[in-house]
Amino acid sequence: MRTTDRRAAVAALALGAGVTWNISNVGAVADPLADAYGISLAAVGLLTTALFLTHLGSQIPGGRASDRWGARRVGLVALAACVAGNALALVAPNPWLAGAGRLVTGVGSGAGFVAGADYIRASGGSAFLQGLYGAFTMGGGGLAIAVTPQLVGPLGWRAPYWSALAAALVTAAVLAVAPRDRRHGPARPGLVADRRLARLGILHGATFGLSVVAANWVVPLLERHGEPRGLAAVLGALLLLAGIVTRPVGGMLLRGHAERGRIEVVVSLVALGTGFLLLALPLPSALLGCAALLAGLAAGLPFAFVFTGAQRLRPDAPGAAIGFVNSFAIVVVVAGTPLLGLTFSLPGEGRLGFAAAAACCAAALLVVPRLHDRAATE
Repeated sequence: MRTTDRRAAVAALALGAGVTWNISNVGAVADPLADAYGISLAAVGLLTTALFLTHLGSQIPGGRASDRWGARRVGLVALAACVAGNALALVAPNPWLAGAGRLVTGVGSGAGFVAGADYIRASGGSAFLQGLYGAFTMGGGGLAIAVTPQLVGPLGWRAPYWSALAAALVTAAVLAVAPRDRRHGPARPGLVADRRLARLGILHGATFGLSVVAANWVVPLLERHGEPRGLAAVLGALLLLAGIVTRPVGGMLLRGHAERGRIEVVVSLVALGTGFLLLALPLPSALLGCAALLAGLAAGLPFAFVFTGAQRLRPDAPGAAIGFVNSFAIVVVVAGTPLLGLTFSLPGEGRLGFAAAAACCAAALLVVPRLHDRAATE
């Protein structure tokens, strides 16, 4: 890889981690925020919902903007939105201000995620680098969970916003000195109607989307069925953190063997569904830990295949294709999280929800690309 391409790849990885810090920084300190704002924990959760709403809405527009004006330029604008949103939330301990700030920040996190993935492609990045980008986006959220609570002592309720603002400024400094990327001409119409892209989107929603939904509820599931809170938290973290390993591994396995993408998706869906189903059963702690680890590893495996496949299907609009495919996973998270939560009021206290998630994985096998569908695997 040339020096300029290497610099672009490093900047893209930094962008992915910098914008996704915002996804989990508020939830990591929900109790201090509830006290400062004088609201319930459920209301604090709406701050994350607010971010995801505009995060979803900016996926395709952010991708189209990357295609037209360049991913690096869109990434800088996205970081500016993150700075503005977090600065607004810092003004006063007011939940309405925080909500408005999160809506602005969501525009930046959504457009920035898509721009980073497209910048990887523009820098000549391989499927491995695309998978590594996926790992960095998960790592950004994971770091926010680990770091933000440690800042509550000196910063109080402002900790999630100051930390996210600092992450955005550092990332902007890295991106500002990165090389420009090539722009695209006008895209062909019919992006949203492209069934091949929709199929990849469904697979992304069934793997990454469902893993996020399950990660939100696995701790209360295990607690209600007798597991200690500390152990339940560790097992729940595996559902997300294990994917940091398999996202780049999945890309590496595709190198020179594009046909392995279909195998990766099938293995992922089968293993993920099996993990969800085992978590729904009254098993010993060790087996539940293995189930959570299996599901986490499985969820990350097809990331590189899905994103590189989307870019190759629509070389005229690779950024918009990424945004369209990723929007499926966000819809699953936004709609699936409360739906699975409702199953805690049914017999089994959440087990039916995890069984239903396993069934969704099985149903997604019906849309796995065929071996002769070369456009989605090469």
